[in-house]
Amino acid sequence: MDHPLPQRVSRLCGATLPDGSVVDLDIGRDGGHSLVTAVRPSAPDRIGETSDASIDLSGFVLLTAPAEPHAHLDKALSWDVLTPTFGNLGAAIDTWRQGSAELTEESFRSRATAAASALLRNGTTAIRSHVDILGGTDPMRGIRAVHSVRRRLSGLVDIEIVALTPPAADPGLLHAALDAGADLIGGAPHIAPDPIAELTRLLDIAEARGVGADLHVDEFLCGDHHTLAHFAERVAGWPAARTRTAGHCCRLGTMAADELDALLATVARSGVGIVSLPITNLYLQGWDDPVAMPRGLTALAALLDAGIPVAAGADNVRDPFNPIGRSDALETAALLITAGHLAPEVAVHLVTDGARAVLGLPEAGAKPGARAEFLAVRGSSLLDVVANAPADRIVIRDGAIVSISRTDHRTADFAVLEV
Repeated sequence: MDHPLPQRVSRLCGATLPDGSVVDLDIGRDGGHSLVTAVRPSAPDRIGETSDASIDLSGFVLLTAPAEPHAHLDKALSWDVLTPTFGNLGAAIDTWRQGSAELTEESFRSRATAAASALLRNGTTAIRSHVDILGGTDPMRGIRAVHSVRRRLSGLVDIEIVALTPPAADPGLLHAALDAGADLIGGAPHIAPDPIAELTRLLDIAEARGVGADLHVDEFLCGDHHTLAHFAERVAGWPAARTRTAGHCCRLGTMAADELDALLATVARSGVGIVSLPITNLYLQGWDDPVAMPRGLTALAALLDAGIPVAAGADNVRDPFNPIGRSDALETAALLITAGHLAPEVAVHLVTDGARAVLGLPEAGAKPGARAEFLAVRGSSLLDVVANAPADRIVIRDGAIVSISRTDHRTADFAVLEV
């Protein structure tokens, strides 16, 4: 596989699927896109077959390429730049508001490029990123920077931009953000003095511009300033294809069962997709509860049981809102298993096919007629690759290999060490 990238392929051989089956896949072009044309049990005579158009994936688990439903490319990798203190959501917001005022457009561009590239190397081929409308004299510099990264990486990874709006910001700023390259309206109504008024204001602008909304919703554990029900009721009549997404929704995880059931019935009717963000919510939530500290995640099992579209993402990566993170969907899946108590196959679904569905992307993966978007990870089974998250990966976007990562291990012989 020592070829210049991207390298278009027409056959994948000997790949292990999440259900344990070993298959060969044929890939063809139709309507300008690469689609899977056939999936069949692997032919033994094809094992080891590698050519310009055929790739041997024996020893690899083949997943639908992950999609990142909730990134912050503008904030990413700023921890070392801003040197924040450890703390909860309020402390992180304050640090970012103060520190971001000093960050240049080039800082936003270089860090966003690095963060998007890391996501791509780890297998993600589509990213939705919230990008702040900033304070000061040039509030669009973050959006311009991420928009330029989107153009630069076009053909390798798809990037969608959500204009993350401060409470009560001038509506003209939201219109300017859309004009500067943002695709969707974003914000966090629950932190505004009047959450429902803020929610209404944001959705009024979304409707006036004919665009969707992806909001930070109810990112807290205790309180009655809920916005999810109002959001769901307002957008229930939107055109089916218009985006309506609610991120975080931590309060759902602490609601009483009867209250939760009634709310989820409203959400299910609305078409709103929910995005769980385990690593950041595990870090930011629960600081006020040192005994029996809550996990801070949304009500994953109840949402899935209610038939509501659910995705999961990495959210913040090494910024004031999360000091760690490796931009890897398998890290998110592992946290969904350990902290969210989801089965491995469900956890992986939320970062792959489930994430693509919430983002409104075409179906992808190892199914005839689906887009040829894949992540191949060296390993023996689904649980093996989630547990070990090997760096040995092959990323396929639109039928072309766009990234190959390899590792080399050398360990001393124990007999030698005993001498």
